[in-house]
This record gives sequence, C-alpha cells and structure tokens, in this order.
Amino acid sequence: MITIAGAGLAGLACAYELAQRGAKVTLYEQGDTIGAASVSRYAGGMLAPWCERESAEEEVITLGQHAADWWGRITPVHRRGTLVVTPPRDRAELHRFARRTSGHRSVDGAEIATLEPALEGRFNQGLLFEQEAHLDPRRAVQDLSAKVQELGGEIRCATPAPAGVTLDCTGIAAPLPSLRPVRGEMAILHCPDINIRRTLRLLHPRMPLYLVPRDEEHFMIGGTMIESSSDRAITLRSLSDLLSAAFTLHPAFAEASVVETGAGLRPALPDNLPRLIEQDGTLYLNGLYRHGFLLAPALAAQAAHHLLSETSDEHHRQRQTA
Repeated sequence: MITIAGAGLAGLACAYELAQRGAKVTLYEQGDTIGAASVSRYAGGMLAPWCERESAEEEVITLGQHAADWWGRITPVHRRGTLVVTPPRDRAELHRFARRTSGHRSVDGAEIATLEPALEGRFNQGLLFEQEAHLDPRRAVQDLSAKVQELGGEIRCATPAPAGVTLDCTGIAAPLPSLRPVRGEMAILHCPDINIRRTLRLLHPRMPLYLVPRDEEHFMIGGTMIESSSDRAITLRSLSDLLSAAFTLHPAFAEASVVETGAGLRPALPDNLPRLIEQDGTLYLNGLYRHGFLLAPALAAQAAHHLLSETSDEHHRQRQTA
C-alpha cells in the first residue's frame, strides 16, 4: 500500500500513475472536497512549455511537451495553440520573447484576425505557438480524481495524513527548508460580447498578462508572480493591472463582469524547478511553481517509477533472505 499526503494536483497525478501500474493507493486530503484547498483552482490551465521557456529552464520544455497528450486521456484539452501579442509601442518585448523561446512562428495582423476575429485591427504582429493547449483546471482535477478512483485508488477527504506517509504532495505546507511561496492572483470574467478561442498572452514591460477561455463567455486572467507568503485576497493594484491589460486586448472587456477573484501560494524551490526529494523516509514531490498542470504528469511518472522500483527491490531482498 502506498500512502499519499495531499489529494491536490500533484497527489492525484501520482496516484493515477501508481494505480495505472497496479499499485494500491490511499490519499489523505485535509479539505472537505477535492480541489477545495488546492492552489490549482487558481491556475490558468495552460499547457504551454514553449512559451514558458521565456523565463524558465530548457527542462520545462523537456518535461512538459507531452503534458497535453497525458491530460487528453483524462479531461478535455483544447489544442488551439497560444497567441502572443503586444501593442505596437511595446514591439521590442515581442522580439525579446521570440528570441528567448522556440516552437513559434510570426503572424501578421491579417492572420491574427483569421485566428481570432475579435482581435481584427488591434494587433499587427504576433507569435503563434501552434503546439500548445489549455484545459479547465477545476474540471481537470475532478476528472483526474474520478480516474484515480476508477483504478481502485482511495481518497479520504477531511482526513489528516498519518505520520510516515510514502509520498508527500502537500505543496507549500510540506516541511522542506528550501521551499518558498510565490503568490499568484487571478480573476474570472464574464464577457458575452467577445469570442476568443485560444490562450492569449499580452506582453507588457511591467506585467505580462495571460487570458485563457473557460467557455464561450468566461475567461480567466492572470499573470502576477509575487514573492510573498500572504494568502490574503487579490490586491486592488493587481486587479487593476489585470483588468487594464484585458481592456488593452479588447475594449469589450470594459463591460465584463468580474465573477470571481482569487490568490494562491505556489510552492517553489530556489531554481523554480520541481523535483523529488527524500527526507526522513518520505518522498516529496514539490516545487511545481507556476507549472503545475504542465509538469505534474512527468514528475508523477518519475515518482511512480521511483516508488515501485523501491518496492520491487525490497520484495526481491525479502525473497532472498526468506
């Protein structure tokens, strides 16, 4: 039996990989329901390894390039690419972004209008990352939970994990000395007057914005990365910046309703890359930072391989000494 502390994104992904390999898995979740206490509920759900290379290591592309296929076996994945744009006055930002990333091609104003008719006449140059995708993070976590249970995994909500679990996936709550919180903030807008089908990134020197469709009328906006341990609600400054950037994308967002705001603390290690850490007999998967949905599949597979290899080795040693 493999026990996992935390039934958030990382814990569920690990349970899925382990259960698929035939392991018996029990997850312990402090929250009353799946997803209620997980920072993933504030995520953008972008599966965008080539865009993320702008500020992350090459390893992000290596680990994340198959995430869309992995999630596609679990939940709906929208494979429409990522469109990166910027106002003409900030064109240097677009050139800088292009130099630091790969997997894109340049698009002009006419093609931008073809890709997203709502943006016709608003931007005359952009970058299209055709291989990227997005998903609804809240639905994805629920669908992943259902898959784990279909495979025989047990999830115990509102239940503290016992001491000495096999695997700890508790994020910022984990007792790892090098872990630090990075605050992310978001808002969900209801805007029936505009139709956008793919993830948009608006480059701005002060705060780049991403906008991700949730359905035909709802959009998630985010982009803040604040070194802070405060879990208070989104600040007025951040919300103002996000809404201003959304208006820059399209004036119709001025009439949008703000239906939800949120802020969460994302766990990060010093190099902002996730890893498996063994400490006091427990394996920790942590440090997903802002790449949770992108990197959780690969890290979960590594954790499953590590744990099941250890189990196999232990069984082999026991048979030899019997």
